[in-house]
Amino acid sequence: MEVVTVAAASLPSIPLDFLGNRDRILESIRIAKEKGATLRTGPELEIPGYGCLDHHLESDTELHSWEVLAEIISDPICKGMLIDLGMGVRHKNVQYNSRVLCTYRKVLGIRAKQSLANDGLYRETRHFTAWTKERQIEDCKLHAVIREVTGQSTAPIGDMIFETHDTSIAHETCEEMFVPRHPSIFTGLDGAEIFLNSSASHAQLRKLKERLDLITNSSKRMGGSCYIYSNCIGLDGDARVLFDGSSLICCNGAVVAQSSQFSLLKVEVITATIDLGRVRTNRSSSRGVQAAAQAAYPRVHCDITLSQSSSDLFLAGGTVSHEIEIQLLDPMEEIHLSTAVYLWNYLTRTMSGGFFLALSGGLDSSSVALMVYGMCKLVLKSIQNGEESTLSDLRAVVGIKDFMPKTAEEIVSKILFSAYMGTVNSGAETRSRAKRLAAQIGSNHMDTSIDKAVNAQIEILSDALDGFQPQYTVHGGSTSENIALQNIQARSRMVFSYALSQIITTAKGMPRAGASLLVLASTNVDEHLRGYLTKYDASSADLAPLGSISKADAARFQRWARDTWDMPIMNEFLEATPTAELLPLSAGVQSDEEEMGLRYDQLSEFGILRSIHRAGPWSAYLRLLPEWKARFGMGPREVAEKVFTFFRFYAINRHKATIITSAVHLSGYSPDDNRFDLRPYLYVVSWPWQFNKIRAHVEQMEKSLKERDNVD
Repeated sequence: MEVVTVAAASLPSIPLDFLGNRDRILESIRIAKEKGATLRTGPELEIPGYGCLDHHLESDTELHSWEVLAEIISDPICKGMLIDLGMGVRHKNVQYNSRVLCTYRKVLGIRAKQSLANDGLYRETRHFTAWTKERQIEDCKLHAVIREVTGQSTAPIGDMIFETHDTSIAHETCEEMFVPRHPSIFTGLDGAEIFLNSSASHAQLRKLKERLDLITNSSKRMGGSCYIYSNCIGLDGDARVLFDGSSLICCNGAVVAQSSQFSLLKVEVITATIDLGRVRTNRSSSRGVQAAAQAAYPRVHCDITLSQSSSDLFLAGGTVSHEIEIQLLDPMEEIHLSTAVYLWNYLTRTMSGGFFLALSGGLDSSSVALMVYGMCKLVLKSIQNGEESTLSDLRAVVGIKDFMPKTAEEIVSKILFSAYMGTVNSGAETRSRAKRLAAQIGSNHMDTSIDKAVNAQIEILSDALDGFQPQYTVHGGSTSENIALQNIQARSRMVFSYALSQIITTAKGMPRAGASLLVLASTNVDEHLRGYLTKYDASSADLAPLGSISKADAARFQRWARDTWDMPIMNEFLEATPTAELLPLSAGVQSDEEEMGLRYDQLSEFGILRSIHRAGPWSAYLRLLPEWKARFGMGPREVAEKVFTFFRFYAINRHKATIITSAVHLSGYSPDDNRFDLRPYLYVVSWPWQFNKIRAHVEQMEKSLKERDNVD
């Protein structure tokens, strides 16, 4: 029996952190070797960092990547190991997203990616070119720093299979697994037994099962194979993409190793010991007919043996890896852990003094407070698990060298500052809820009034308008006056939030006095989509933890936190009517949904139709017509009016999407214009052709319904 121990490393993708990336890669090789692995793979573009974006176009990025590669393969830790690394490689003045297969002081070959990700969050074709020469290799000139280490002047680049003394290895990089013609189909038919998939696959709620199914099905479909999938972990450079890890090793379709999802670990390595005999005997005779007909791939021969005998395995006390159960998180756990890692990565990389949150007493801001509380719970758990890097980072953030927290609340007290910024229009219930929640989680909370600032601005406005006094509509004012008065309050909160965030550590005498706080926004993805926010109000912040999460999921998260963390106070937030509290109390309570003209769940549905299903007003109307009749009892005219409301306000408020505060991308219909949602800035907001077509259809449907009723 020939067995081989393989390793998949989960590492952060930190753009241009060549020193840190080098050290983490070397640490992953060391861990893999300690666990007996002879083959190690890591995430996509792990040397420069996947999210370099336009830095990938700079010659410096390629130069430093070669320099780091030279240092890695010069380290004796690589002896006896086959190392798979990711970087951009320029060949004949064309840049390829590449995997470099190497060993100690030797570059064996460079495999160029054939299918580039170019939708949603990804813009790989802007920075790289796909390798289009299937089953072909060429000689690639190696950089001088590599020539000095290896004595080589060239290495093969292209589409190939690597042959060791005991097995055959092929690559399938990230997007190549998602396209119909998987490279592994053809390399597998031509004899490849071990497949390396290096990925930069972002976290998205409820997405992991789809990815894991693709990986296990790829391994199963090939008959017999060992499939090693390595994914990035942590926050990407633009703070909108979060990688969730969950690297996998599969054998013949069965998962035999899985790394954690949403970890604070700087380096995580999983290994599995595979019986190559089981891979070979699992390949059926019917598959052999196709394999015999498969066109041959170029072979690159590697003078290395990866396997050991069953006798050696026995003497080492090892065993062949067996199938394990795939771990899939509940979506609310995904929200908790993803936002925790997101907030922690941003806090520690910027070395800010903590967070500032305008805590209004509503569902959204309280959800953000829970996310910070959840981050502190994860940090505490990491420290209790003995992860020294987490403790070191926490001590650096709080400025206390010997800080050793015993509770999550103790951590919250050092890094979260919240404020209820009330006006005469604020209610006693929201003020009370905010104060009691802050006390329960340990936040440094203040309760203050911003009426002086609001009144001063109204007075300045009146002076500029020759004494004109704007009024709320409840007092006889116009709609424009009503909106202006509400917006003055909303924008004052943003100004006050930033002022507090910059001086509060000094005023409170914190150990890191003078360190600025990161301001947190509380808007959700549905409000971003509808444009239901004041431009440059408290939605303008440094980070928006809730910015790509729906209102419905925010409520589900609160129920989960209530039950999981024993917080019955959250019932008060869940039962409260969502309202901005910007109108006089005499106007009564007008819910956000009444003001928007759409329910939050309807907004989510429009978002999914518009972005994921690529539906314009006409297609959205046709799809919703039967759905909303069955669900809400709506007729054609009611559905049409909802369609008109959404698309009109989406077009009117599109300018707001261009300044949305950075949010980690957890929802497939985020309208974030900065990275994900590339749509026009300026529309004809009445959509005359589309809306007239819908109106004509409504008339036709109502006529048909009337004729049917008359017949009955």
